This record gives sequence, C-alpha cells and structure tokens, in this order.
Amino acid sequence: MSRFCETPEAAALLRSFEAATDLSRRLQLGMELAIKGDPRIVGGALNHLVAIPAGEARIGIDESQIDAVVREYADVGVIRDWILKEVPRHTVSLAGFNISKYPVTNLEYLAFLQDCPHAEVPTSWPLRAFPLHYANHPVYSVSASAADAFCTWLSARTGRTVRLPDEAQWEYAAGAGRFEYPWGNEARTENANTAELGLLATTPVGVFPQGASPFGLMDMGGNVEEYTSNDYDAYPNGPFVMDDLISENRPTYRITRGGCFGRFADLCRVSRRHGLSITPYASLYAVGFRVVAE
Repeated sequence: MSRFCETPEAAALLRSFEAATDLSRRLQLGMELAIKGDPRIVGGALNHLVAIPAGEARIGIDESQIDAVVREYADVGVIRDWILKEVPRHTVSLAGFNISKYPVTNLEYLAFLQDCPHAEVPTSWPLRAFPLHYANHPVYSVSASAADAFCTWLSARTGRTVRLPDEAQWEYAAGAGRFEYPWGNEARTENANTAELGLLATTPVGVFPQGASPFGLMDMGGNVEEYTSNDYDAYPNGPFVMDDLISENRPTYRITRGGCFGRFADLCRVSRRHGLSITPYASLYAVGFRVVAE
C-alpha cells in the first residue's frame, strides 16, 4: 500500500482516539494517527468493508414532505425544486452488498497514484503533493471519472469487483430506510462536519461516531459529499427537475450524496440528491467517494 504499516504505537493511538469524547481531542489524535499510520486505513479501502444485508429499501420521500423540508432549511436557501428530485418514495429490492466503512482517504488514493502515475491528482493536494498530515482524511476534489478509475484499478489489484455504490445502495446504507439523517430524524450540528460546525475543512474519518449510520458507517453525513454510480434521472413516476445543476451543455450530472464541510446540513439528509455545481462556486462542493465490493 505505502511505507505505512500498523504499529503498536499506532494501535495505542487508535484506542485513545476511539475512547475520546471531546471533539478537539479526537481531532488531535486523528492528526497523530495520520502521521503514524492509521491502522484503520493502512490496509486499503477493502480492509474496512461493512456487510449490508439484502432487503426491501424504501428510497426517497413522499411529495407531502417537501414543504416541511423547505421550511426547515429556508434560511440557507433550499428551494422546492431541489427536494422535488427525491419524490416519489418507492421500494427497491437490494441484494446484499459490502460497502466501505469510511470514504476513501488520501492515503488510499495515494496507492492508486503510485500504481497509476498518470491518474488524476486531487486539486486539494497542495502543489500536487501527498498531504501527510491529512492521510486519514477523505480524498476530495477529484472527478467522477477519477473515482471510477480508482474502482477499476482496485478491482484489477484485488480480483474483486469494486465500484461506486448506486443511489439506492448509498441511501439504504446511510439510513436503513428509517431515518432522515444517518443518525436519526433530527439535524444535529455535533454529529457531522458541515458548515454549521465551522471547521470548513475535512476531518479524519470517523471523528463523529455519534453520526454513524444504522449499519455503523462513518461520515455519511458531512465531511465530503460522495459520488454514486448514477447520473441524475427522475425516479420512477417522478418529475425530471430542471434545476440549477442542469444546463444546455450538461443535460444530466453524476449524483452525489451526503453533504460536506463547506455546505449546510440539508445535504446530510440521506434522501437528498445533489451534484457538482456548474457555477463559479463549484469549489465549495468537496466531493469524494466510498466503494462497494463483490
């Protein structure tokens, strides 16, 4: 993977990190783990897979819920069309699948670049150099095609089929068909790295254990948005929404999920369908990814 390997010192640091309850302490220990070699990620993105059982997944929302969501987030500019993309609520039959517990980190992406030197380098890496102190932060500022290329590389390297989760898989893994947010049905500033918290930068993966999904997945709300494998289209029997993400030159876009450090908590709603902006403010959308593997 890299020059990093698991050490007793790093294992002890991880135990302290997992026991800490104060955010500032967890951030400090997370940075130390990045430098020492975080045992959670040194084995690669398939070393922290979580099995999601097969099930009938309830995806999206009912149209009657739209106005309440718009009212809740009116102060941050949420409009009806953005939420309309989530209707109608419908059932998707899902086979069991394995999904990474954390979004792909800078260290895990570095292994891809070491094998594929002409691959896309994240624009968030200063001077295109690997940011050691952020080794265990989610990689972001890469394109959807780079995320797909990472999956293709990891498939070849491991002999497993690795890809981005589709929308239904992502939403079910995030909320189990029961919750509006990964952690429950109320927005909580302390549960995710969003603009409300004021950090305005990525954090080490897993810093917010209280924000875990019902299946124990971390950072599915906040930190970085995550690409799915789907381009935007209307849900079955739902409207095709021509919002600000659509243009004459871009009739669709890759769906992202989950919210990020530079955006507000409305994007942490597990049913929220989003994508990269086509405005000059696109840099505000920190987008990374996690993987599923067969």
